Amino acid sequence: MIILPAIDLKDGKCVRLLKGDFATVHQVADSPLETARVFAEAGARFIHMVDLDGAKDGIRKNGDIVRQVCEESGLKVELGGGIRNMADLEAVFALGVYRGVIGSAAVSDPDFVEAAARKYGDRVAVGIDTLDGRVKTAGWIQDSGLDYLEFAKKMEALGVRNIIFTDIATDGALSGPSLERLKALRETVSCHITASGGVAVNQDIRDLRDAGMNGAIIGKAFYAGTIDLAEAVRDGGSQEGE
Repeated sequence: MIILPAIDLKDGKCVRLLKGDFATVHQVADSPLETARVFAEAGARFIHMVDLDGAKDGIRKNGDIVRQVCEESGLKVELGGGIRNMADLEAVFALGVYRGVIGSAAVSDPDFVEAAARKYGDRVAVGIDTLDGRVKTAGWIQDSGLDYLEFAKKMEALGVRNIIFTDIATDGALSGPSLERLKALRETVSCHITASGGVAVNQDIRDLRDAGMNGAIIGKAFYAGTIDLAEAVRDGGSQEGE
């Protein structure tokens, strides 16, 4: 299971939100690059980055920072936020990003998802962000009305191989991951599944691994000091690929 420590970017700063609420934004580290280097020193090989400006407004403002992390951290960068069309995706890849995460556009433009999955394969993931089992979009502000399991099946049918599942109710709450919904998703699709939201302690990583997850994102738990990242990497197992 791949471990992906996370950096959320807003206005060039490394920040965190609670349950996706932009009113709760606060800076958690001085330098995104130095934070990424700490991740690498702990044994991580991947990093999950989110451009919150892009996620909310559709305008990516943090490209220079993303490029720097891609070029200087030694980590493979997975990036989401504001990827709405093929031009956005290709612009992200031009920064050196390993994998682009399609969020809101997966709901509004499934043709784009299908074309991206066909062209880029494993370099594309779809982020399924949910609250009470319903898919949310536009930086988690809008309710699509879609059931997350039905939506996941639709994405798999379009050729998507990687799903990043976030339960918004657990995100940044240090309350433990949404294991039951993740297990239901595991039983529904054969895609690689990365769990996001709620990871608080190292046992959560072992639980996700044992539930058949292919990846786990660690956010607030790292910054709050409630998890040992090096131990999480060891518990996850091989970090060389999927």
